[in-house]
Amino acid sequence: MTPQGRRDKGMSQGFHSRSAQRGISFIGMLFVGGVIACVGVVTAQIIPTVIEYRAALKAVDKASAGSTVSEVRVIFDKAAQIDDINSISGKDLEITKEGDKVVVSFAYTRELHLAGPGYLLLKYSGRSK
Repeated sequence: MTPQGRRDKGMSQGFHSRSAQRGISFIGMLFVGGVIACVGVVTAQIIPTVIEYRAALKAVDKASAGSTVSEVRVIFDKAAQIDDINSISGKDLEITKEGDKVVVSFAYTRELHLAGPGYLLLKYSGRSK
């Protein structure tokens, strides 16, 4: 074989191995990174509202130990002050009695600004056990 033949053979092998390559391009990597970043930002905004909701459920369970409507609201407001619950207060609670048990329930919404005119609306509701 001549050196010319070897060179031609090497170039054709280079083209073959190049078309067999697989993976993600740089633009694809940027896109995936952008999507992951957006999901991370939204998640970081949602987590505090979920923590506040869980604290509200705990406070409602404590408040259901009260026997009168005003007592239930006072117990809830004290627990809300300790647990830093700002979305609802004692006056927002629905207090009913089922048999001999006091049932306390609540519902509220939270809006999270995403971008421009875009908002994410989260609806939370719960009741005492």
